[in-house]
Amino acid sequence: MATLPLPRIPDFVSNRPALDLVGLTPLMGVSSGHPDLAIGLLDGPVVSDHRDLDQARLVEVSGGCPGRCTRHSSQACRHGTFVAGILCARRGAAAPAICPDCTVLVRPIFREADGMAGWVPSATPEDVAVAIVQCVDAGVRILNVSAALRSPITRMYALDEALAYAASRGVITVVAAGNNGVVASSAITRHAWVIPVTGCGLDRRPLREANLAGSIGRRGLMAPGSGLTSLGTAGTPTVFRGSSAATVLVTGTVALLWSIFPAATPAAVKAALAPGQRVRRSGVVPPVLDAWAAYQALSVSHGRKGMP
Repeated sequence: MATLPLPRIPDFVSNRPALDLVGLTPLMGVSSGHPDLAIGLLDGPVVSDHRDLDQARLVEVSGGCPGRCTRHSSQACRHGTFVAGILCARRGAAAPAICPDCTVLVRPIFREADGMAGWVPSATPEDVAVAIVQCVDAGVRILNVSAALRSPITRMYALDEALAYAASRGVITVVAAGNNGVVASSAITRHAWVIPVTGCGLDRRPLREANLAGSIGRRGLMAPGSGLTSLGTAGTPTVFRGSSAATVLVTGTVALLWSIFPAATPAAVKAALAPGQRVRRSGVVPPVLDAWAAYQALSVSHGRKGMP
């Protein structure tokens, strides 16, 4: 891969406090990602002709819902576009634009539906499982999943198998912990091969609605679930709150790290993200993401000096 430039502070203002909190600001100065690094976005459809996504490497994965929005006012479209903007909007847009040079495979699992009061991003375990397998077979290195599961616990076998399949292919799966304000895990956040992410405020404390659990505390991370602005479907920036926003910050971090250190194993990347991994974590609250510390850890193990 090409030699990386010296760190440059990206041109954003409103998202700066959140990105500073998790050490993404300096890491985004080192890299904007690489086209060979593909992310599977399991979310809603995306307004692919948005002016701030016109240079994005968006690829639709066939199957399930259409990858492009047909109703821009739908909550599914708004959610998918918001998340895509965090990852791959152009730098300088009203969105974090963490890794605009990465390739993003859009595989919607939320259907567009107008006027649904209390809508939450949710899908059946079977739909999520199929989408995971399709994205893995299409060559993704990272999966971003922000979905509550609509199904009895007895119907999780296919999802477990899909997550295990992704891990066997060296894919890192980052999942949202949810926004119910409970101390409870789910079939997907309990899975041994995923990184569950819950939302915090700029004060580093969990949001009131953040889901927490032992599995989240042991293997997960926190990132800002508030204070982030991203792309709206009508051309006006918008704000969402919750673990979906937090999750994509972790996904973007993994994408930048793998773009810089393409030979790093999934285990090495996950270890760099997990401070104090040698000491077993206890409790239900995970540590806050530190993207810059992860970069420095991989610099030591993979021969690239950390920037001052």
